[in-house]
Amino acid sequence: MEVRDYECDIEGIVNNANYLHYIEHTRHLFLRSLGVSFSQLHLQGVDPVVARMNLQFKVPLRCDDWFISRLALSKEGIRYIFHQDIFRASDEKLCLRAKVELVCLVNGRLAPSEDYDRVFAPFIASPEGE
Repeated sequence: MEVRDYECDIEGIVNNANYLHYIEHTRHLFLRSLGVSFSQLHLQGVDPVVARMNLQFKVPLRCDDWFISRLALSKEGIRYIFHQDIFRASDEKLCLRAKVELVCLVNGRLAPSEDYDRVFAPFIASPEGE
């Protein structure tokens, strides 16, 4: 993806809030690549929601920079943990490290989602030691 000028602050670096858009868009593209439809699952009563985020800002992105957004996935209980990194494309410098925890509401109640378990199964990293 490319940094657009309106995403930068007066210092000429990406405003911190825009990184949330970048990592959310990455998760959406990942889900779309798996054939997951947010709207279809919502109609079935399944809604993933962000429960917690931890963001570590490393090297700033600037206007016109291109960046690479990567993710890995693990699961702890009913939480899906997205480990997301953003790298500046020109030199592969780490710009952001994020840990995003999602949970599912099924018919309005916190619950495991068989749909997400099924589509995420091939990508979920095993807990260490197993």
